Amino acid sequence: MPPETGPPEAGPQAHHRPAGPRVLSLLKPRSVAGQVFLLQLVVVLLLIATAVVALVIQDRNSAIQEAGDRSLVAAESFAKAPGTAEAMQSDDPTAALQPHAEAVRKKTGVDYVVALSPYGFRWTHPDPDQIGEHVSASYGDALEGQPHQTTFDSSLGKAVDSTVAVFNEKGTAVGLVTVGVTVDKVTSTVQHQLPVIFAAGGVALLLAAGGSALVSGRLRRQTRGLLPVEMTRMYEHHDAVLHSVREGVIILDGDGRLLLVNDEARRLLELPPEAEGRPVTALGLSPALAGLLESGRAVTDKVFLAGDLLLAVNLRPVGPKGGAVATLRDTTELRALAGRAEVAGGRLQLLYEASTRIGTTLDIERTAEELTEVAVPRFADFATVELVEPVLLGGEPTGARMEMRRIAAAGIREGAPLAPVGTPLRYLPDNPASVGMTTGRPVLVPHLAMADGWRAQDPEQTREVIEFGIHSMISVPLQARGQLLGVVEFWRSDQDPFESDDLSPAEELAARAAVCIDNARRYTREHTTAVTLQRSLLPGALPELSALQVGHRYLPAQAGVGGDWYDVIPLPGARVALVVGDVVGHGLHAAATMGRLRTAVHNFASLDLPPDELLAHLDDLVTRIDQDAAAEGRTEAVTGATCLYAVYDPVSGRCVVARAGHPGPALVSPDGSVTFPDIPVAPPLGVGGGLPVETAELRPAADSRLILYTDGLVEAKGRDIDVGLGLLKEALAHTDGATPDDTCRAVLNAMLHTRASDDIALLVARTRLLDPAQVAEWEVPDDPAAVSRIRAEAAGRLESWGLGDAAFTTELILSELVTNAIRYGVSPIGLRLLRDGDSLICEVSDGSNTSPHLRRAAITDEGGRGLFLVAQLSRRWGTRYTDGGKIIWAEQTLSAGAAGDLSGLLTADL
Repeated sequence: MPPETGPPEAGPQAHHRPAGPRVLSLLKPRSVAGQVFLLQLVVVLLLIATAVVALVIQDRNSAIQEAGDRSLVAAESFAKAPGTAEAMQSDDPTAALQPHAEAVRKKTGVDYVVALSPYGFRWTHPDPDQIGEHVSASYGDALEGQPHQTTFDSSLGKAVDSTVAVFNEKGTAVGLVTVGVTVDKVTSTVQHQLPVIFAAGGVALLLAAGGSALVSGRLRRQTRGLLPVEMTRMYEHHDAVLHSVREGVIILDGDGRLLLVNDEARRLLELPPEAEGRPVTALGLSPALAGLLESGRAVTDKVFLAGDLLLAVNLRPVGPKGGAVATLRDTTELRALAGRAEVAGGRLQLLYEASTRIGTTLDIERTAEELTEVAVPRFADFATVELVEPVLLGGEPTGARMEMRRIAAAGIREGAPLAPVGTPLRYLPDNPASVGMTTGRPVLVPHLAMADGWRAQDPEQTREVIEFGIHSMISVPLQARGQLLGVVEFWRSDQDPFESDDLSPAEELAARAAVCIDNARRYTREHTTAVTLQRSLLPGALPELSALQVGHRYLPAQAGVGGDWYDVIPLPGARVALVVGDVVGHGLHAAATMGRLRTAVHNFASLDLPPDELLAHLDDLVTRIDQDAAAEGRTEAVTGATCLYAVYDPVSGRCVVARAGHPGPALVSPDGSVTFPDIPVAPPLGVGGGLPVETAELRPAADSRLILYTDGLVEAKGRDIDVGLGLLKEALAHTDGATPDDTCRAVLNAMLHTRASDDIALLVARTRLLDPAQVAEWEVPDDPAAVSRIRAEAAGRLESWGLGDAAFTTELILSELVTNAIRYGVSPIGLRLLRDGDSLICEVSDGSNTSPHLRRAAITDEGGRGLFLVAQLSRRWGTRYTDGGKIIWAEQTLSAGAAGDLSGLLTADL
């Protein structure tokens, strides 16, 4: 017959519970004993608190009273002491009273003894620095013979002050004595009585606890530790809980016999109906599980095999005489779900890392490297990425069979026999990579040794790959926006071979990376387009000039595309135009606008306009550009662009400069001194409103350096332009004797310690002067007969220069130009020959503003062929206007054979 079941505490051992649990049970207000004990505890604590508060209040009042009495006695004793009144009436009361006052203070234990004059001035004080100070308190009562006491809060706590008057023999108050005592100096009775109170309270608490413990023990023995409501609830739900819980429950006695087993435990262990009361070793369980249950030792989630089930067993010993309670859980399905959840969680984490770590830059190669870094080693042991060649350059991937190049590779160890980065690849049609690119789907190769299509690509290399230990791979095409960009391969050597479940995360990784690579490709394409445009608009190799030696730099702030520009333009008469400009903003719009302005400057310069007129025309052009943009609804405005234009003449050494909203130039003299010439500034281009542009004339010495720059060089965030100009001046001061190119390098190294926030254009020109021996000038009389003399003198000068071969051509040119000036021009008339390098320039000036025009004469015309001959015999010719008229010039080249064959002209049908 099975033993009676019941709660674990219902046995005989319940009568011999340790004292500790019985005392702890007093703290449970659900029991009667606990409630009584808590009530007694509250009452005792209230009595103790009341007694302590009353004692403290009484002691405080007594202490204040005693402090007042002590201070009053000390004050009256000092006031009535023999000699006190005489000392107060003496010539030096302090000298007579201070020693006695301090002696009384120290002997009586008061805080201070102060003697005052009837008017409140101190004669004595513990702090000598306070003697002589006035006390503003009112002592009217004391002067009338009534002692005056006050209680106040001092820095040392509450204190009592007593003041009495000192009278002479005539009954007149000759002074005051005030004595102060802090209350804390008075002995407190609380210190003696508190231990007694606490001791009595502690005894009362111990008696209450002991009584409550006795009552609690008796009640627990009678109710077996349960209240009536709990006992009723336990018996009502006992069977329901045991039979409905999804966890097996087994209760064993100290001898290893089964006392209680619920329905779930019967199912999990397949126990017979009569299992209760039998030893656990006789129930047909596995020896390991039966041994554990019989031992009674505590275990947590120990797994045992019971048939086809994996059971997690928890065992806890209970009761003073042995016994144990075991719980059983079926973990077979749970472990399978946990394994799948762990794999899914790992893949989600992998994809999350891919979303945050891939595509951090707009660099194609770096994005591919980030893909391999994410995949290795969490998903694969090795990873490689190949892209089609056009993608690397930002182009569109086109063509059925595209050449590819490996641009990224990563692995868990070095030495893998895979193609290195940079290797061009062309996959065979049966290669998994080709199959994936053709179908657009990932291709799984679980066993590389059995993949004939993969091995056929390169039998020798594939054999080395297999011998290295790489056994499986997944090839995924990189596709974005309907275009094939390349392929990524994931390889495994140490991990288990790839399975079909790995295709989804591999495809997701490739899809995320493909979008980032395509974004980088598009950025590369746009960037390349913008840079190509911008570079094409800037001057390439600057011309070699005898007037100037030039060095230049251009530093864009944003990836090579900006609106700053510079140019060096050769002008007639060996002159040179230097121009530096700045268009607001960055990108394609700024670069395109810069190109339009540079082209306009070239066109205006070809007309040989002076700097002020050229900038005025440029201002009108910018205004029209902005008006056209506004009419078309475009918001990009050019307004705010700046420009500096300078024309240097190496013959006279004269440099004319004008600027519109642009920083002025710096000038470095041959001795190394640096100055910033004062150049009148006009408003930026597009906002001039028709205001005139002023010019300044400089005459730099030979070998001077003229530095033109944009504001990005001297202005920076957090730095005033004056500070930037000071830094520029200091940098130029250390470039004495440097070439223009070296000057550019030294300035940028000194000025730019970090990446510039704005574009920078820098132009350095070293000035030169033409040797006067290379210049010949004549004043031409207004007489046609003078032409032959001038022609002969010019030929003689050419002979002296060693240019006799060019004499015939030059005579023809100057004869035509001088004759036209005499016939159609106005005096004065002049002729100037310039030898500039490999060029010979003939200039004829007169005082009129009419310009000749080249025309094609008819066969029957008697004239009109002179300018045609000039144009054919010279490299170029033209007209420029001066303040006193005009100059017609023609430039010949002095290189071998440049004079040309004149026979064709002589026999041409003119």
